Amino acid sequence: MTTATVSSVTASPATVRPERIVDQLLTMLTPISWGTTYVVTATLLPPDRPLLAAVLRALPAGLLIILLVRRMPPSPTWWWRFTVLGVLNFGAFFPLLFFAAYRLPGGVAATVSTVQPLLVAGFAWLLLRTRTPVGQLLAALVGVLGVALMTLGAKAHLDPLALVAMVVATGMLGFGIVLAKRWGSPGSPLMSAGWQMTLGGLLLAPFTLAFEGLPDTLTGANLLGYLYLATIGGAISYWLWFRGIERLTPTTVSLLGLANPLTATLAGLVILGEFLTAGQTVGLAVALLALVAGQTVGRQSSGEPQRPDSGAVPAAGGDVHRHRVRD
Repeated sequence: MTTATVSSVTASPATVRPERIVDQLLTMLTPISWGTTYVVTATLLPPDRPLLAAVLRALPAGLLIILLVRRMPPSPTWWWRFTVLGVLNFGAFFPLLFFAAYRLPGGVAATVSTVQPLLVAGFAWLLLRTRTPVGQLLAALVGVLGVALMTLGAKAHLDPLALVAMVVATGMLGFGIVLAKRWGSPGSPLMSAGWQMTLGGLLLAPFTLAFEGLPDTLTGANLLGYLYLATIGGAISYWLWFRGIERLTPTTVSLLGLANPLTATLAGLVILGEFLTAGQTVGLAVALLALVAGQTVGRQSSGEPQRPDSGAVPAAGGDVHRHRVRD
């Protein structure tokens, strides 16, 4: 079956299965949890320690997952694949994310991440030869506009280096989404998350000790923040994330990421006592509309290469390969 054949399959609203909606809702819990990262960093973590925050978010959770699933990567190929994905999704992404979180307002940092659906659409075309529906691309553009209206106010003081870090981090995570879709997984999403978090955390640990070291003391609030990031924002959220990558198209997954800046901004309102201007309220409404529209278009278009239980995704060149590899 060729990519053209796969992409020609359309799903009418009447044939949309409830399982797919559940997959979308569960996957969206991940960017919602990510949206709380900025307020947790600002209120609970010790200052100016992005590398330590990255290691403690990835490594303990990864080791715990490995203890639970008790499965090794089945071959040397999967060792290096998990290592590459571990660097993209954790070892490099997390330090850049926390660097931006320490230096930018949460909503501003999250706003930069809204370009991810556009990046993912480009990566998906290059690596998977899948075309993103025009409606989803338009929804992504509208989402960027809405979140920008919501978060980029005149009082926002932007650190250029932090902005660059967030752009690079967003690109890495987007590339990781598409690469994970192309390679699939040799086991469950939980296994994939565990090994990627562990390998990414292990590679990052020496740099943390060399450049930041360990703090002399940690308060109860610090420990609570790290525990939250390792569990809710780490192990659980990434299990749902990789589960969504297996079952949904790359652009559909990345469009769900609009929930990240929405949550970051709402968390600022509730916890940090921030207020929305009239323009920001309009932006919130536009971003929510884009989020819903992007998922609706995804259900009604050719964006889904196969049904979630078919286990196949188009590879570059038009072949179809299994994305759940049995060993």
